[in-house]
Amino acid sequence: MRFIVRMLITAAVAYGLSMVLSPHIRIDSYLTALWFSLVLAFLNALVKPLLILLTLPLTILTLGIWLLILNVLMVLLAGKFFAGIHIQGFFWGLVFAILLSLLSSALSKLEKKMQ
Repeated sequence: MRFIVRMLITAAVAYGLSMVLSPHIRIDSYLTALWFSLVLAFLNALVKPLLILLTLPLTILTLGIWLLILNVLMVLLAGKFFAGIHIQGFFWGLVFAILLSLLSSALSKLEKKMQ
């Protein structure tokens, strides 16, 4: 149940951010945002840990900044799976990834407190 709530929160935040960051970030519908959040969760659960392990020397060398770039790459990759999502370049992917992470975490913690 918690996973479903987190997906709904992430989808709502992604869709809201697409409205705020328009025209640089565009998500056509809430359903597309929901699929995006599901694919992003899948990538973060399966692909990202493998990439972190493979690029551990780079992460150490950059003092962890590489993890931020890896997060942006996961968002850009998840966006490539759907025609209804358009992210205009790496910079806007970075802005979107940071805001998505911060707002989703804050809302998830708020939801957890309300239970």
